Amino acid sequence: MPFISRATMSGNERQKQFYCYFCASPLVGLSNSIMKVTILIVYGLVLLIIGVLSALKIKSPSDYFVGGKRNGVFQISGSLLASILGGSAILGSVNLAIHQMWAAAWYLLAASAGLWILFPLVRKVSQYGKFTLTDMLGRFYGNTARKSASVIIPLAWTGIVAAQIIAAAKILFSLFALPYTDGVIISSAVFIIYTLIGGQISILKTDFIQAIIILAGIICSAIFLSFTAGTHTSPIAESFPFNSGFQATDLLILFLTFSTTFVVGPDIYSRVFCARDERTARRSIAVVAGILIPFAFGLTYLGVFAVDNLSTEQLSHSVVLVDLIAQFLPEWVLGLMAAALLSAVLSSADTTLLTASMMVSELFHEDIDNRRSLNTTRLFIVLIGMASMLIALQITSIIGTLLLALAFYSGAFIVPIIAALANLKVNKSLSIVAMLGGGLMALSGKILVSNYHNSWANWMIVGAFVLNFVILRIPERRKSN
Repeated sequence: MPFISRATMSGNERQKQFYCYFCASPLVGLSNSIMKVTILIVYGLVLLIIGVLSALKIKSPSDYFVGGKRNGVFQISGSLLASILGGSAILGSVNLAIHQMWAAAWYLLAASAGLWILFPLVRKVSQYGKFTLTDMLGRFYGNTARKSASVIIPLAWTGIVAAQIIAAAKILFSLFALPYTDGVIISSAVFIIYTLIGGQISILKTDFIQAIIILAGIICSAIFLSFTAGTHTSPIAESFPFNSGFQATDLLILFLTFSTTFVVGPDIYSRVFCARDERTARRSIAVVAGILIPFAFGLTYLGVFAVDNLSTEQLSHSVVLVDLIAQFLPEWVLGLMAAALLSAVLSSADTTLLTASMMVSELFHEDIDNRRSLNTTRLFIVLIGMASMLIALQITSIIGTLLLALAFYSGAFIVPIIAALANLKVNKSLSIVAMLGGGLMALSGKILVSNYHNSWANWMIVGAFVLNFVILRIPERRKSN
């Protein structure tokens, strides 16, 4: 069927073609099926080869943890961009547009804002950090705080790895009709094995390529859709910056719980630690922050297009983006998007999994720059990966899982780390109380908002940051002589 004619089909005809794509009816083109399967097989083999070759280049723990700290702007910016544009971000942003329309662009705009705030702080991050954020946190608040963070942060980050596994499983289901449970198990195995073998060297090598694939896939899809005859897309002014589905309070919460994780996020800092120098890190952050701004609107355009041109039944599916490209785009773009989506998921999952495992390793080894801690890190890559898989088998909401994890993290660590970077006078002995109190309060508020739709609980999230700051500012008791 010609490309242009798809846009002029009736609702029933579109539904028939949709089922042709996903139910493997005789009308499905053999070449299309072969293309998708070939992409999946080639993609997997390339990753395996890169992982093995990278493993052969690992000469020291530093190579495994931070890629030898000799990486330039292309590698760091590519890895940073690919990590941010994970499957949860791409699929989640498109799905958010169903309820928020153009205001869904705030999701990635908030990420860009966080990076711009981080830009002037890179010098201190580079100065105090070596491998992980928890190591840097320990330099400010002491060994007890470091050990506590080495437990708390990986727990939250396990939820983020789970969000990527959920995204991968839904992509495999939509593109290849693979059952969700099988998709969770297969994607988990790929994430674990790939990260385990090559560490940071393999991640940095593939992330730049994956970032290019992601950008190309989204841009090509947006261009093709914009020239599709017989379709309609709502003007941006109708629903941006705010609408009934996304109001000013929602933006405040998004900045507090999401933007701030790009100012003091473990994965973001891991890219800074991998850079060859401070200047490289700063330039990479600026490049990515700039790219995210137009990309936020390009990705949201796909979601808005879906709302205006797909059926209600299609919009109820968990992976709207796949439904959209399967119905309106030519087969070669569908193949490109398959690679782009899989790249997005892997690039976030491997970075998050390695970072979380390194932080847990610091619980047992204050300095992880040794072979023993390297083996410990590899053990926790397997354990955290399996824990994330179990979560993904029980929870299927991509953005929900991601935002719950980020709410706890932001409520616990944003204020203490920013206070440390700003050289504020704080009560270090109460840092653990502040972290746990703020984290639990923010998580409780997010659960009440997400699961019970209690909008007033948004102020609990705001209050978590205030509580955290107030506890840290309690004057320390002076020891009596």
